[in-house]
Amino acid sequence: MEKILAKWESLSASSGIVRFLDINLRSIGQVMFQNNPITGLLFLAAIAWASYAAGVPRVAIAGVLAVVVANLTAQWLNADNESLHAGLYGYNGVLVGLALATFLAPNALMWVYVVLGASVSVITMLGTVNALKPWGVSSLTFPFVLTTWLLLLATYGFSGLTGAALPAGDVVVAFQRYEASPLKLIDLLQGVLQSISQVFLKANGVAALLFLVGLAVNSWAAAVFALAGAILAVLTAHLFGAESELITGGLLGFSPVLTAIALGAVFYRPSWRVAIYAMLGTLFTVIAQAALNVALTPLAIPALTAPFVLVTWIFLLPRQCFEPAATDDAATARAR
Repeated sequence: MEKILAKWESLSASSGIVRFLDINLRSIGQVMFQNNPITGLLFLAAIAWASYAAGVPRVAIAGVLAVVVANLTAQWLNADNESLHAGLYGYNGVLVGLALATFLAPNALMWVYVVLGASVSVITMLGTVNALKPWGVSSLTFPFVLTTWLLLLATYGFSGLTGAALPAGDVVVAFQRYEASPLKLIDLLQGVLQSISQVFLKANGVAALLFLVGLAVNSWAAAVFALAGAILAVLTAHLFGAESELITGGLLGFSPVLTAIALGAVFYRPSWRVAIYAMLGTLFTVIAQAALNVALTPLAIPALTAPFVLVTWIFLLPRQCFEPAATDDAATARAR
């Protein structure tokens, strides 16, 4: 693997086209903190497969378009070259593209929205990084969340954009308490896999396995924490009596998966204490996910990865409790 990456890096250094491809692949991998083009390629294959299987290939196309636009925008803004080459200006963009194509009905204006959102996500990223420097925490996916929330909320004020997966009525109903029902073992397995795939807004078991392989290619620790985080999230949600369809659909587990990876395998040097700390953060992210689902119901917008961002920030602020990760990738990720 190291030889392959070394040859690829050499090729990227000699070709601007290959370098730009490398940047975009790394951007896709950076959604799960992986600065690796092979990981990005596997993630892209998972996105394409899940989109095709769901009959919405436009979602994968929108993700690719958005990551390209985001990185072109970063180049145009003369963003930091090291961070650009690590894919740190594109990962929010790809999520914006996937989300908009998922939640909005397809038309010409949706594609305009994708391009606009991808560009703005970079500006939001740059501003967030500057704002958070005094606190010493990463921007994570906050630029994606904020940009997408504003774009989705605005659709209720525009007649040219309609939601495909958003409430279509003029009146948003108040939140109703969920009714839980027993889950079978196969349902729990489905919930675990889809918690992983829903990080990229996909509900597909095959895609989840590809995501895990992509993680393992670059970091076994990240793959282990992703799987452990998904299992803990599903069990926690079921224990507390969450709605079964939310659990099996992975809709209470995708943010906890990201929290588990971030705290357990990226920002702190792995240890048993860190593992326990990461699992505590993962468990609390399930609570935050349910809380934000309730809080945002009157606004008729999804929580996206806001629970992950909020809880990870909370758990990163007391950084002095653990030794920071020392790897180059983790150091790069901390600059996010």
